[in-house]
Amino acid sequence: MSKVVLITGGSSGIGKAIGEFLHHKGFTVYGTSRNPERISNAIFPLLQLDVRNAESIQAAVAQIIKISGRVDVVINNAGVGITGPLEEIPMQEIKNNFETNFFGPIDVMKAVLPQMRLQKSGLIINITSIAGYMGLPYRSVYSASKGALELISEALRMEVKSFGITITNVAPGDFATNIAAGRFHAPLIKGSAYEKTYGKTLATMDEHVTQGSNPNEMAEAIFKIIQSPSPKIHYKIGSFLQKFSIVLKRILPDKQYEKMLMKHYKL
Repeated sequence: MSKVVLITGGSSGIGKAIGEFLHHKGFTVYGTSRNPERISNAIFPLLQLDVRNAESIQAAVAQIIKISGRVDVVINNAGVGITGPLEEIPMQEIKNNFETNFFGPIDVMKAVLPQMRLQKSGLIINITSIAGYMGLPYRSVYSASKGALELISEALRMEVKSFGITITNVAPGDFATNIAAGRFHAPLIKGSAYEKTYGKTLATMDEHVTQGSNPNEMAEAIFKIIQSPSPKIHYKIGSFLQKFSIVLKRILPDKQYEKMLMKHYKL
């Protein structure tokens, strides 16, 4: 019997690439979108789900269980980017980011855990970010929301292990997706104390996404994790330098690492 997979944010980018890859591998894939009726080229079912709305999450999970009778794998992929000087990002936008990147995945996990306990099996893969391992300038909120998801997943993994359920984190680096177009950019304010440095950093970030890796690399990595009999706690998927930056944070003195980041972002 093919495994039943739920992917949040499955209509574009990494989520779509994962869904298509797993569909072709014979998995029963359900993707989600806030507006699935606008998507005409999906090769797997797209259910209506907004991770900021707990009722829509419960309804989508109930629909999958009604149709397929189980949920074997959940991929918490839905997420949004946000950039800007922390001082100039509206507080409402900070809260919106955490609603999508942190509280949303928690609600998804709460919705599927009862079914996975009944099955005595299940795998939840939380898509975080390499940016969640470090505080990056002008990406403070994004780093914080993804870092929070990393830590809560570590704790939950221990809480549910005895039920036969596994939690794992996959932290991607920069991939060529439309995340830059969909993220909230704090505007460049003429005369702002951050105008020049934020402008330079924003251009660097957009360049990294444009030149990012193919999302199919993430899809292949997710497939291998699903096939693994004992998934690890953390996975990092990205360029050598992106993954090595995490190692450097562990071994370099804090100020030296900070200096390296500031030079990278031309600050």
